[in-house]
Amino acid sequence: MDSTYSIAVTSFLVGLSGAMMPGPVLTVTVGETAARLRGDSASGRPLLRGAAVGPLVVLGHGLLEVALILAIVLGVGNLLTRTPVVGTIGILGGGVLIWMAWGMLRSLKTLTLATPATLAVTRRHPVWAGILTSVSNPYWTLWWATVGLGYLALAARIGPAGLLAFYVGHICSDLVWYSAISCSLVLGHRLLTDRVYRGVVAACAVFLLGFGCYFGVAGVRLLTA
Repeated sequence: MDSTYSIAVTSFLVGLSGAMMPGPVLTVTVGETAARLRGDSASGRPLLRGAAVGPLVVLGHGLLEVALILAIVLGVGNLLTRTPVVGTIGILGGGVLIWMAWGMLRSLKTLTLATPATLAVTRRHPVWAGILTSVSNPYWTLWWATVGLGYLALAARIGPAGLLAFYVGHICSDLVWYSAISCSLVLGHRLLTDRVYRGVVAACAVFLLGFGCYFGVAGVRLLTA
């Protein structure tokens, strides 16, 4: 990955794979969309408000990640360009990606986008929901401590354009997926059926498996060069 294009594309695919798996951000997107659809129709165009939940959740999520990236680059930016550091992070990140892929494949039979009838109607602001569910999620911290750092290390070698390509690809994956979730719920699951959902997750799992191996092998080569 020696170009901004390759960083952006792979960042999008890896980010999409992570976004698709059940977790706090997906749960809050489904819950807040459902809350607006179940609300009083006089409360202000519930269908439109429901479809806007996904992008607003990603806005909160994205603001938090911008702050995190700036903190990492400004704090340890020089370390991310050192070969031993990049190699070590590559091995750790590759292991996490392979672990993610295995978990995705194991969960295929039970994956569903169905909205539970008992899902709580919280009605918190989606932007704040995106921030709070991200920062309180241990999986999010683990991802950034391994895979995220690995990408930042690779992107930092290109410069600011590489970092921007990584962020744009990553945040676009969240925006595409969570917007599709909200729109699908508004349309009564006609946009994304469980069968389509599982097929896309399976394809992403295969990609993650291969990319995890790439990360790991690249890390080993850097450390043994």
